[in-house]
This record gives sequence, structure tokens and C-alpha cells, in this order.
Amino acid sequence: MWDCGNRLQRRSFDSLRSLRMTDNEGTEKQETMKIAIQGELGSFSHEAALKLLSVGEIVPCSLSVDVFAALSGGEVEVAVIPIENCLAGSVSEHFDLLLANDVRVERETQIHIRHNLIALKGVKITEIERVYSHPVALAQCRRFLAAHPAMKAFASYDTAGSVKQLVDQNDRRSAAIASSTAARIYDAEILASNIEDDAENITRFFQVRRSAEAVTDPEANKISLAFALEHRPGSLVSALSSMAFLGINLTKIESRPVLGKPWEYIFYVDCQINSGDEAERAVETLKRHCSMVKELGRYRAAEGL
Repeated sequence: MWDCGNRLQRRSFDSLRSLRMTDNEGTEKQETMKIAIQGELGSFSHEAALKLLSVGEIVPCSLSVDVFAALSGGEVEVAVIPIENCLAGSVSEHFDLLLANDVRVERETQIHIRHNLIALKGVKITEIERVYSHPVALAQCRRFLAAHPAMKAFASYDTAGSVKQLVDQNDRRSAAIASSTAARIYDAEILASNIEDDAENITRFFQVRRSAEAVTDPEANKISLAFALEHRPGSLVSALSSMAFLGINLTKIESRPVLGKPWEYIFYVDCQINSGDEAERAVETLKRHCSMVKELGRYRAAEGL
């Protein structure tokens, strides 16, 4: 895992292949694209990385800030991060990190979140006393946990990391809530499948690169922007109205506080676009009303599951 001040410990996953590169002499050599995720192998971010990128080496990171540090510092070529869950809402920290770092969104995808109760092989569900998982996963399985009052829930940094922990510790009184992929990777057993409260549980993920190396999809139909407004009456209405006048459809908006500046906010928006020219017009229009505008990325909207 990547930790601040520590070296990267890289791990490959068997289903990933090496990326073929060509050197100056035209001879073929093997290099591996390194893909940073927050969490362990078997996490939902890992599943999203496999969906977005057919080749590479997964680099698990303890914290989201470590993912961006690895990307910005050149330790990895790509990062895959969750940005929004349809039930839990946006991952606010990731919006802040996209704004703070010189990176750009290249692609997005969606993953259907299926939670499972996982334990060591041979353990019965009646033996479980403790359940570990990420706080969001625990919150999304409240009804299951309420139906099993003997199980006490404990928050952990990662869904798949919780499975890894109980396997490493040979803990036969604990279980984890995680993906079926995590159960396979750590050779654990699923005791109960699809235990989430709401079956329509979907998370959006971004594929992110350093800005200098990011490639914009020529068929991009979506743009993500961050902007700050001048302190004057009606500034937000004016900014959004100017985009509406251009016929640009706003699909998402939210605000985040500016650190060190109480009651000042950064606004994040997603918009549908029909062309690169339309995207440029949206950015230029916002600049006339805003003190700061940053384009976070243009990409093709994720298709349905």
C-alpha cells in the first residue's frame, strides 16, 4: 500500500496483462501501465479499473490523497476513483483533489454495487460476531445487519481490505462486507449474497491522468467543470443562465466550501455537450461570470449497465 512518506509496494493481479510498447529501434518490449486505486485488490475501484483499462498493474493506496500523490508524482500513469454513488451521493474529497491537482478526467464508467457477507471458508453465519467494512457499505446494508443483531458492525478503510484483514488474521468470528471479487482474490467464502438494502446501487468512477498526458475523446459528450463566483447578487443565476442560453444541459451541480475562506464555495457541474466547440463556449461563457474556472475533463458519458 502507498502511505505518505513510504515507498510504493506494487502488486499485480493475474487477470491483468502487460502493455506492449515499442522502443526507438522498433523492437518490442514489455512495460506495465500502473493504475492507482484507493483500497485493496478486490475493491469496487479495482473492478472499475478492470472495466476501464484492459491492461495494467493495480497499485493499491491507503488514502485518496495518496492516489493523487502517486499520479502527480509520476509513480503511476493512471488513477481510477469513485466520484458519485446514486444512494450515498458524491465523494466530496475527490472533487477537491481533482481541483487541487494538475490532472484531467479522461473517461467514466459505472459499476453495479453488490454487497456480500464474506468470511473464512468453513465458517457458518451463526458464528459471526463482528462485521467489518467501509462505512458507506455498512450504511447500505442496514436491514441485513438489523436482521442479525448478534453481528456488531465496525468501520474499516476499505471493503476488500476488510476481507484481506480477516484472512490475514485467520479470524473465524468476523466477516466482511465486500464484492464477490474480493472473496475470490483472498480465497474466502460468501455467506450471504446481495445484502444491500437497495438493489439499484450504482457508483460512477473516473479514469484520471496527468493533464499533460491526458487525451480527450473526440466523441466526448460530457464535460465536468469547477468554478468560483464573484461576491455579487445573482452571480450564480447569471452564470447558469448564460449556459442555458447556449442550450447546454446541466446534469449535475453541487458546491464545496473553500478551505480557509468561510462561506465561500466552489461549484462543480457536469454538462452535456454536442461538440468540442460547444465545450469551449461553455468554458468561455463561465469565465465572464466567475473568478475561477477549471475544466476537470471532457469524456464520453458512461453507458447503461
